[in-house]
Amino acid sequence: MTIDPMERIAAALERMAPAPLDAPDFDAATAFVWHTDPDRLEPVGNVSRVDLGLLVGIDRSRDTLHANTRQFAAGLPANNALLWGARGMGKSSLVKAIHADVHASHDRLRIVELQREDLPSVGRLLSLLRGAPQRFILFCDDLSFGHDDAHYKSLKAVLDGGIEGRPDNVVLYATSNRRHLMPRDMIENERGSAINPSEAVEEKVSLSDRFGLWLGFHPCDQDQYLAMIRGYCDAHGVQISDDDLRAEAIEWQATRGARSGRVAWQYFVDLAGRKGVTLG
Repeated sequence: MTIDPMERIAAALERMAPAPLDAPDFDAATAFVWHTDPDRLEPVGNVSRVDLGLLVGIDRSRDTLHANTRQFAAGLPANNALLWGARGMGKSSLVKAIHADVHASHDRLRIVELQREDLPSVGRLLSLLRGAPQRFILFCDDLSFGHDDAHYKSLKAVLDGGIEGRPDNVVLYATSNRRHLMPRDMIENERGSAINPSEAVEEKVSLSDRFGLWLGFHPCDQDQYLAMIRGYCDAHGVQISDDDLRAEAIEWQATRGARSGRVAWQYFVDLAGRKGVTLG
């Protein structure tokens, strides 16, 4: 029996094409991580995060993002948000803490982490989320773009949504050390080498303009740094006098050559270990 060549081609293409994804069980968890090859949403049972009340020195950003998230969780209009600024000042911690806090009163709220390297697959991810009864914070941590990096074009699918528009039940929260998501020398290089410099720069810089909220994070001062550590100590039952904490924490910060929320936590972890206190 002779098989038609077109049938053989069709059968081969069917074998090569990935099977359509089953509808994810969004009730399996409150947080998910998007993976590709193959595409899947992996539920996260235990999210690594700190309590919202322990994030010190970022009150304005905290209140603004919290209000935006409450609006979104309630089905009201809300903006995409870009959290930018100093390293280790709680940008990603704030996103995760706010999700947990708002979820307590809006149980349909979910958070989905998307890696920068997987941005080209974002259209497939949005197709899975579109139409679901849950509300999704799409979280992209440490977002930035370098030379010859075209991933930023994929990000526009989330921010603008293409012909279908961004799903009403999805909002994007991204963190970056750079306000415009790319190094200044890359922007200047576009000005110097492009046929139409203004258009080349505008295409890249305008990407950050597509975020409705820009929340800046700046280095903390010494009082804020010490307050962070005292907050951790009180929350976890670590006993230390104010004088000893101040002397040790300042010495720790000096050896690191930096002062930030991350450095405060690293000192606290060392302190808790020396005091024999486990961190749950």
